[in-house]
Amino acid sequence: MIKLKHLTFEELDEIILMIKMRFDFDFSLYSKASLKRRVERILNLKKWSVFDLKSQIVNNNSFIQYLITEITVNVTEMFRDTNLFKSVIENVIPYLSSFQQIKVWHPGVSSGEELYSFAILFKESGLYDRSFFYGTDVNQQVLDEAKKGIYSLKKMKSYSENFYKVNMKGPFSKYYTVMYDNAIITEELKKRSLFSVHNLVSDGVFNEFQLVSCRNVLIYFQQELQDRVLNLLIDSLCPLGFLILGSKESIRSSAIRSRLRIVDIHENVYQKI
Repeated sequence: MIKLKHLTFEELDEIILMIKMRFDFDFSLYSKASLKRRVERILNLKKWSVFDLKSQIVNNNSFIQYLITEITVNVTEMFRDTNLFKSVIENVIPYLSSFQQIKVWHPGVSSGEELYSFAILFKESGLYDRSFFYGTDVNQQVLDEAKKGIYSLKKMKSYSENFYKVNMKGPFSKYYTVMYDNAIITEELKKRSLFSVHNLVSDGVFNEFQLVSCRNVLIYFQQELQDRVLNLLIDSLCPLGFLILGSKESIRSSAIRSRLRIVDIHENVYQKI
């Protein structure tokens, strides 16, 4: 039987400090339990000791990109959590329709499925031609996947079911072309999107947005970092802009809650006051 390798929290703290000193990338305010699981996964995949991992950090200049890819969680799908999209159609789209230009930001965009979901939703709602979509992530590898917009046909069949559950007209197939076992998002849907690296931990406001959707990201941060990132997201909104966090997130800080009006308490949709 293979004995799985485990880290102590003291060893984890040492590794976090080494990464910070070597690559100036700060994992110190990520959830320790989640981070510990991800680093242990690397040790067991590579069959490394803690010493081997530290050696890679010290001696391998490109190792930070591998760490980011393995440590950051990239779970996404198109029209994930259909009740959220129904809420956006009902509570957000009518208000956004009054804007001449709409800028949408998806921090933690991963491989792009959520951004393209919103692009399709805006297309179906008649807002696409006056909108622009920004997708950011710390992980360059998933951003490259997002730019390509190539997903397996098996996944697209599942995404199609989500699409129709949101009660959109479709057909969903008009938003992609088929090549062998893959579906490629149409150029029409890509032309109003931009994917780039942005680190929520260390980077600041870079534009003013009418809508920011940041789902399933904050849950991997400690409270202090959650609050810092939430303030960054709110600062990135125009007056009366919308912040979407999704049902799995929550705002604990009363000071941060005071900056927002609740639009949908179940799906954690807010409007900047």
